Amino acid sequence: MTAEQTGLRIQQALDALAGSGAEQTGEQLVRDLMEFYGEGLARLVPALPPPALERLLDDPVVTGLLLLHDLHPEDVTARIDRALAALPERVEVLGFAPETGTLRLRRTATGCGCGEQEVEAALACHAPEVTALELERAPQLLQIGTRPPQPAEAR
Repeated sequence: MTAEQTGLRIQQALDALAGSGAEQTGEQLVRDLMEFYGEGLARLVPALPPPALERLLDDPVVTGLLLLHDLHPEDVTARIDRALAALPERVEVLGFAPETGTLRLRRTATGCGCGEQEVEAALACHAPEVTALELERAPQLLQIGTRPPQPAEAR
């Protein structure tokens, strides 16, 4: 289950409690559990050997937990690069505007590849700071061939 799916399920459970008088109790329960898990993760992350932590950072569930508790060791640029490296199609980062959350990308190869939804899903997991995506296509290359033979009078 992804962090987004888990968040939706928790919100649905809290919404179901709305108006029942148990809403505040449910919200407090979520806060207490978040604090407990956050403290535990804060102790585990520094204890992991770097190669083990590096492998875990590719796991969407682990990444989601670390981001949720503000424990992810990589900055947003590194996490964007990690997300894009996992895609079947290569894209080039043209820029990221943190103030708007807009990431500009360019496909580096033409042909069939991943769709915008696949790019958005990878970024949502690793870099939730990216809230808007501008995806440019790579420029088409011109096919250059030999000139067709010209009639003698045109020369």
